[in-house]
Amino acid sequence: PDARQGKRRRVDGGDADAGADAGGPGAEREPGPRRGLPAWPVGTLTPWRLLCRAGRSQEAIEERSASPEAPAAPVGRLPEAASEPAGPGPVLGGLARRRAPKVQPFLPVWLANPSCVKKNVTEDLVPIEDIPEVHPDLQRQLKAHGISAYFPVQAAVIPALLESAADGFLVGRGGYQPSDLCVSAPTGSGKTLAFVIPVVQALLHRVVCHVRALIVLPTKELAQQVSKVFNIYTDATPLRVALVTGQKPLAKEQESLVQKTADGYRCLADIVVATPGRLVDHIDQTQGFSLQQLRFLVVDEADRMIDSMHQSWLPRVMAAAVPSSGPAAPCALLQRWRPAAMTAASTSCPQMPLQKLLFSATLTQNPEKLQRLGLYQPRLFSTQLPHRDPGDAKDPEGKYAFPAGLMHRYVPCSLSAKPLAVIHLVLGMHLSRALCFTNSRENAHRLFLLVQAFGGVSVAEFSSCYGPGHRRKILKQFEQGKIQLLISTDATARGIDVPGVELVINYDAPQYLRTYVHRVGRTARAGKTGQAFTLLLKVQERRFLRMLAEAGAPELARHEVPSKLLQPLVPRYEEALSQLERTVKEEYRQKVA
Repeated sequence: PDARQGKRRRVDGGDADAGADAGGPGAEREPGPRRGLPAWPVGTLTPWRLLCRAGRSQEAIEERSASPEAPAAPVGRLPEAASEPAGPGPVLGGLARRRAPKVQPFLPVWLANPSCVKKNVTEDLVPIEDIPEVHPDLQRQLKAHGISAYFPVQAAVIPALLESAADGFLVGRGGYQPSDLCVSAPTGSGKTLAFVIPVVQALLHRVVCHVRALIVLPTKELAQQVSKVFNIYTDATPLRVALVTGQKPLAKEQESLVQKTADGYRCLADIVVATPGRLVDHIDQTQGFSLQQLRFLVVDEADRMIDSMHQSWLPRVMAAAVPSSGPAAPCALLQRWRPAAMTAASTSCPQMPLQKLLFSATLTQNPEKLQRLGLYQPRLFSTQLPHRDPGDAKDPEGKYAFPAGLMHRYVPCSLSAKPLAVIHLVLGMHLSRALCFTNSRENAHRLFLLVQAFGGVSVAEFSSCYGPGHRRKILKQFEQGKIQLLISTDATARGIDVPGVELVINYDAPQYLRTYVHRVGRTARAGKTGQAFTLLLKVQERRFLRMLAEAGAPELARHEVPSKLLQPLVPRYEEALSQLERTVKEEYRQKVA
C-alpha cells in the first residue's frame, strides 16, 4: 500500500513532504489542478482564481500552467499576474458609485432641425395681403370675420400646404408625393385655421364629391368646434362638411355621408370631421363610405391621438384609403397603391397623394412613437429652437412653449383650505369667466356642490358624467357669460376655445407636464393675457416646480393667501360643508335605490 501511495503521489506531481506542508493527506485542495500538472500551494493565485478575477481566457491559463519553467509562487505571495490590470468587463462585487453618463438624444434630421416659427402672436403678425397664394374669396371671408393678419404659425404653414397642392389636389407637385407636415406651436396660436384655409382652397375646384379631407380629433367637443370653423369657410362654396362623433344615431350620420342610388352609392361629404371610434364604426358598417379618394389626413392634438393608437384607428383608415391590390392597369393614372421600393417604373406613373398633417401644442419628439404614423419625408414647424449639440449650453426655452401673455402662479395651501382658496380667487378678482380643473369626476362634482351651496358665484360642472347635449349647453352658456366659474375635468383641457377666459385654476395639481400645458392654454389665447393659479400642498411643491422648470415655463411666483382674507368666508363655508354632506348622502341613497 505504501508503494502504491508513493506512486500516486509521483503521478500527481508531488511528494510526501509537499503533502505534509499542504496540510496532510486530508487537506482541501483547489479545484483547478488536473493529472499531469504541478500542484499549486495553498494561498497562491491559481489559474482558476485568475479566470474568475481577471477574466483571462482558459487557453492562456493552461499554457502558463503547462510551462515547465514557470516556478511556483511562494506561499502567501501573489504571482506577478495578479498585479496586472483587470479586463474590460465589470468586476463582481465592485461597490464603487459611478455617475451614469447622460445619454444625448439622437434624432432624425427633420426633428433635430425644424423650420422655426416665431411665437409672439401680437408682434409677429403677417398681413393677409402678404400671402397672395390664398384665394381672394377666402381672404374676403377672413376679413369678414375680423381677421386682418395671420399669426406666425399660420403664415408659415399655409404657404407650405398650398405649395404642395399647387398643381391640384389630384396629383402632387411635379408628380411627386408631397411631404407630411408636423406643427408644434403653443395653445391659442391659430393652428386650426392653419389647416382649414389650405384644405378648403385645395378642394375648391373639385367636380365630383368624394371624401377628400379627413380630420380626426380626440373629443366630441373639439370635433364640433373644428367642424364649425370648416362650415364658416365653406359656406359660399360647393364643398360639404360632415360631423361624425356619435352625438347622433349611426343611421342619421350615414344619411349625411352617403346616399343610395339606382347604380350604387353617392358620396355627400367632401370633408369629414370625426372622432376615432365613430370613424371606425362608419368604415365597418356604412356601405358606400369610401376613403380611396382621400387627399388630406389631419390629426389634431396629435400627441393624444398617438397615445390612443391602441384603438387601431389609423391602420383601419390607411387600409380603407389604400387598396390592398395594385392599380387596375400598369399605367393607370391617379390611382393609389401601397408604397413599395422606389424604382424608375414606380415613379413614372403618378398616383393620388395622401398627405398627413399633424398639429399639437405638445407634439412628441419620440421617433419611436412618430414612426407608427408612417410619415413620408416629414417637415416639422416648431416655435422651439433647433436641438443643440451636447456641448452647448442648455436651451432656456425648455421642452414646450407657453403663450406670451400667460402669467403663472402657485398658491401654497392645506388640503382642507383648497375649496376656500378657489372661492376667494374667483370672488376677489371679479372675473367674468374662470375655469377650474380637477383630476377626477368625483372631485369636480363635490367642488361644484360646495361652491353652489356657498353662493355668490354662478357655477357649473363639466365632465363625462353628462351627455353630449348637456355639455354642449353648458359650454354655450359659459361662452355667453352666464356661468362665471366652470369646474371641469380634463375634458375641456384639449383644444377647446372659449373666448374671454381670464383665469385658470388648477384645483388638483396636474401629474404630467403635457396636462399642465393644455390646461393653462385655455387662457391667454390669440395674443390676449391671462392668469393661471395652481393650488399646491406642501409635499407637492418641489416636484411641481421642478417639472415646470424642465418645461421652460417662466419662474412661478408664490401667491400667498393671508388667513385674514379667508376668515370672513369661514362661517358661510362651514354651512356649505354641512349642506354638501347632506347632499352627498342623499345622492348615495338615490344611487343605491
